[in-house]
Amino acid sequence: MNEILSRYCPRVEFESYEDFFENYRCLVPENFNFAYDVVDEWARLAPDKPALVWTDDSAVMKTYTFGDIKAQSDKAANALLSLGIGKGDVVMLILKQRPDVWVLLIALSKIGAVAIPGTYQLTQKDLVYRCNIAEVKLLITADDRELLDNIRGALPRCGGLKKVAVAGDTLPPDFIDIRKAIAGAEGHFTRPTGTGAVRTRDPMLIYFSSGTTGMPKMVLHNHSLPLGHIVTAKYWQCVEDGAVHLTQTDSGWAKFAWGKIYGQWICGAAVGVYDTDKFTPQGMLDALDRLRPRTFCAPATIFRFLIKEDLSGRDFSYIKHTSVAGEPLSPEVYHRIKEMTGLEIREGFGQSETSVLAAAFKWLPVKPGSMGKPAPLFGLTLLDEEGASCDDGITGIISAANTGADSPSLATPPAIPGLFCGYWKDEAATGKAWHGGIYRTGDMAWRDGDGYYWFVGRNDDIIKCSGYRIGPFEVESALMEHPAVLECAVTAAPDPLRGQVVKATVVLTRGFAPSEELVHELQNHVKRVTAPYKYPRLVEFVGELPKTVSGKIQRNLIRQGQGHRPV
Repeated sequence: MNEILSRYCPRVEFESYEDFFENYRCLVPENFNFAYDVVDEWARLAPDKPALVWTDDSAVMKTYTFGDIKAQSDKAANALLSLGIGKGDVVMLILKQRPDVWVLLIALSKIGAVAIPGTYQLTQKDLVYRCNIAEVKLLITADDRELLDNIRGALPRCGGLKKVAVAGDTLPPDFIDIRKAIAGAEGHFTRPTGTGAVRTRDPMLIYFSSGTTGMPKMVLHNHSLPLGHIVTAKYWQCVEDGAVHLTQTDSGWAKFAWGKIYGQWICGAAVGVYDTDKFTPQGMLDALDRLRPRTFCAPATIFRFLIKEDLSGRDFSYIKHTSVAGEPLSPEVYHRIKEMTGLEIREGFGQSETSVLAAAFKWLPVKPGSMGKPAPLFGLTLLDEEGASCDDGITGIISAANTGADSPSLATPPAIPGLFCGYWKDEAATGKAWHGGIYRTGDMAWRDGDGYYWFVGRNDDIIKCSGYRIGPFEVESALMEHPAVLECAVTAAPDPLRGQVVKATVVLTRGFAPSEELVHELQNHVKRVTAPYKYPRLVEFVGELPKTVSGKIQRNLIRQGQGHRPV
């Protein structure tokens, strides 16, 4: 029995999905702090227990124990205090997948500072916006040359940012060497009490939303978030105590919280880390062979690229469970992966604002293309535009209930662990998302007669053509079955007769070239595999699709004719 997991879950094992959904409970103490109550506890109970198994493109391998993480995070907490960082201060971390990011996230949690993870792909404009609106006091970055140049260029316009620290060998003038500061700090850190104590409802983490439309919003989580990710890790990703789990993601994305720290460490798994600056299918396959994860999770994009590779002769038998989230996985990719590798991919659905809301949990038969069934605790439902519940087969807004308050705030946070506290400094956006204790995600889905949910698209992405409502995902799934299509995005295009028509923006697989013949072939293919009225009347071939820094396709830019590179 996992002693730490059982402290928060009175019952850990379940016989069926129905048993799990009806009887799962999570205890949320008033003063829970992941750093002390999970990381330091593992260090006390099993200091040599592996916490991180790290590799990079040079095939270097390193293992860090919970004892290592506790010792380094204690020193890092003291180093942060010496730099003037205290409870409630905001610190941005742009650290790729360096081991430093785990140490510093834990250290920030120990002192009660608020972390903003950021991706190394942030531009000067991104940095200025984030630092100013969030009032970032300290930025800690990896020593990436382009990133350092962007930070230096942004600094004069970041009014409240006084200090920048670097983790790495390249140290520009006037920047702090954070590794040196940590190495020279006091080795013991005592958990604060009294007014300095960190409580469960205190702010812990801010993620900037993907920003597929408008400027990114600040998604605020408190210290209950790690407990919400027990369901993510234990019952969807199926991580195992003492085994390696690999979720492939940059530390700047919310998928990092989903798969690379919180639920995994509560469950006692070792987090696998493939630290790469640029994804390549071959590099991913080689890293898998080195890390040999028992459980593996990746965004749909990675699986879409892997099916275009020659996987014959590859042995994936060490992987016992595979999952996907971030974007829907088309049935074609699911079937190809299973055919080529034997792996059955289980989809999950959630947002930066939540832990996993629905998934193909381990007891459920997989329906390719479905996100599975609701997670417990959230009261997941589908609502129409008037707020009424949708019957089976009717598309509605995926919505979650907040049993703690009519709308969340720092004073009255959600009672459900894993549900965000609101959009920081944006009451209007928070009020728009929450109505009468219900959080409307903005994502659309329908439910079949077996209780499975099927993703349709963002509410803003639904195409209304001649009275029909067409979800982009179903058309994209059909296109992905064609061997010429590597990636695609389906959007609405204005039409004087039909109001809107379906447009497909397509990235071609190697060996295929744009042509009118290929346009007709793709159109006829969609007509054959889905309803004829859903076929793309417009097809544009591009070299790449515009994406957010978290890797999601920006359909709003495609609708505006921006951000994509024609071929």
